[in-house]
Amino acid sequence: MKVTIVGSGYVGLVTGACLAEVGNQVVCLDVDAAKIDVLNHGGIPIYEPGLLEMVARNRAAGRISFTTDIEKAVAHGEVQFIAVGTPPDEDGSADLKYVTAAARNIGKHMTGFKVIVDKSTVPVGTADKVRAAVEDELGKRGLAQAFTVVSNPEFLKEGAAVEDFMRPDRIVIGCTSDADGERARRTMRSLYSPFQRNHDRMMFMDVRSAELTKYAANAMLATRISFMNELANLAEVLGADIELVRQGIGSDPRIGYHFLYAGCGYGGSCFPKDVQALQRSGTEAGRPSRILEAVEAANEAQKNVLVDKLVTRFGEDLSGRRFAVWGLAFKPNTDDMRDAPSRVLIRQILERGGAVTAHDPVAMEEAKRVMALDFEGEPTLLERIAYAATPEAALEGACALVIVTEWKAFRSPDFDAMQSQLSDKVIFDGRNLYDPERLAPYDLDYIPIGRPVHRSTIASST
Repeated sequence: MKVTIVGSGYVGLVTGACLAEVGNQVVCLDVDAAKIDVLNHGGIPIYEPGLLEMVARNRAAGRISFTTDIEKAVAHGEVQFIAVGTPPDEDGSADLKYVTAAARNIGKHMTGFKVIVDKSTVPVGTADKVRAAVEDELGKRGLAQAFTVVSNPEFLKEGAAVEDFMRPDRIVIGCTSDADGERARRTMRSLYSPFQRNHDRMMFMDVRSAELTKYAANAMLATRISFMNELANLAEVLGADIELVRQGIGSDPRIGYHFLYAGCGYGGSCFPKDVQALQRSGTEAGRPSRILEAVEAANEAQKNVLVDKLVTRFGEDLSGRRFAVWGLAFKPNTDDMRDAPSRVLIRQILERGGAVTAHDPVAMEEAKRVMALDFEGEPTLLERIAYAATPEAALEGACALVIVTEWKAFRSPDFDAMQSQLSDKVIFDGRNLYDPERLAPYDLDYIPIGRPVHRSTIASST
């Protein structure tokens, strides 16, 4: 099948590569010439495990190509995926200017029936706006061309997106009930048939329900995270262990274990903006969500929990202290720095006079770019951020270690070396990577989230 992907960012590139992998002829369009140039020269603009190899394999086979030529891209595919960004507007609502621009470009150049698929995460009612934009452009050309608009939200986890697409747990399709909608249903079923050979994972529904499903899923997951973080903070005060609580409630099949880990807050490209956008939709519909307001407030507060622990230990003035920071991306297996808790932590350390040496297995170059923007006009703060090539190198000259992202490479460090390198011999663990009892043999204080603090007994006993 011939498929066009409008937008070659995270969702568009994964979608295009995976569709090409099963034999489709895919053209990926983007207005960013620099991004297309990278793709045409064998690179990819994001980090996602397995994606570089998949793109290269399908480029070599001639099943995927990249272009800035809008007319060529629209002419190529019967199915036109819109997978452009929907960044938050000033009021928290999703900015749909890129979505509507993509729709208008399709309307300007289409010459035959098209199934236009909203793959971007968009508010309820966006399909109507896409339809109106396409019809408006067709009207300018004096045409009444047949087309239909489908909602097909993505459910891709950064760091596991290729696997999620190739082995989906569900494929949600929202389409109309008329003849064009039935044609779209057949087309989408054919397109996704290679991904559901074991059993049918497709869920057909009306367009608005499909649009709401994506926001509802992300909001539910964000709610679980914030709820567990609130419980973790309570556990600290009450003397409970949030890890044991997690096991206790996760064993209930009605609850399960997913997204029940306490930490220092969520970030990334989806949860923060989608929670805000759903809040805005509720407010505009006269049904504001008090729960989502609390979820967002709890998450913003949780991003400061590590700073609070540092201040409790060292005082408000961190001058003269250098902190090793392990993990910069908002989660493992990605270089995504959007709304990453590390950015809040680093700013708070620097503003209190401290310095940072950071390490991340993947996100360092993206972090340097983002930090330069975060501290634009504040050179005295920016110059106190250093980057280390290895986790061990980040410990050199540091008084303490702060863990922000739960990369696998951080799970089994050399605690013997660590206790000799950290001048204050303390670990602040924002992701609860270690069992406090594991630190017993070492001259290290261990301060996790919602768990008992391990205090070294070695120094006091010698």
